[in-house]
Amino acid sequence: MSTATVPEPRTAAALASRRRRTEAAIQRVHDAITRLRREKAQVSVAAVARHADVSRTFLYDNPEARAAVATAMAETGERRVQLLADQADEREATWRERALNAEDALKAANTEILAQRTHIGELLGQVRDLEAEWTEEASQRITTENTTLKQRVRQLTSDNRTLDERLKAARSNLRFQDRRIADLEAQIADSTVH
Repeated sequence: MSTATVPEPRTAAALASRRRRTEAAIQRVHDAITRLRREKAQVSVAAVARHADVSRTFLYDNPEARAAVATAMAETGERRVQLLADQADEREATWRERALNAEDALKAANTEILAQRTHIGELLGQVRDLEAEWTEEASQRITTENTTLKQRVRQLTSDNRTLDERLKAARSNLRFQDRRIADLEAQIADSTVH
């Protein structure tokens, strides 16, 4: 068995050259990761390889490059999960606030309707009690007030219905957003696993 021997200075020069190329490639990998983070782009093996002008094989074979990419991908995934969670919390807070506002408006409308009905009842009672003693002009004024109050009750009832529909819509939107958030979280969990 004979082995070919390469003169020592050529071997050392070749090894040094290879080491320099590898170090330069690793530096480009770190620079590419930094650039992707700064641009808030998705960090992946393909993206780093493309930006660093290295092969994917290099990223998988070189332990330092593989560790740098894996760390960057994990940090990006954590930041993305946190960002999505913050956005979901913000959306949920606005929908919850709208639902609470709609509920408050609905309660206020119901209270106002009840007060108006009570007032109408009192006025009708007064009309019946004093109808014989009142003049035609007073009866017309009370009838006009009664008509106005009835119109106000109809308007408040309509407003109540509208607010009730808005509340139902807000609750429906909130349920949709909750399902959407759950879907997004599942997608994020799947993407971090792959």
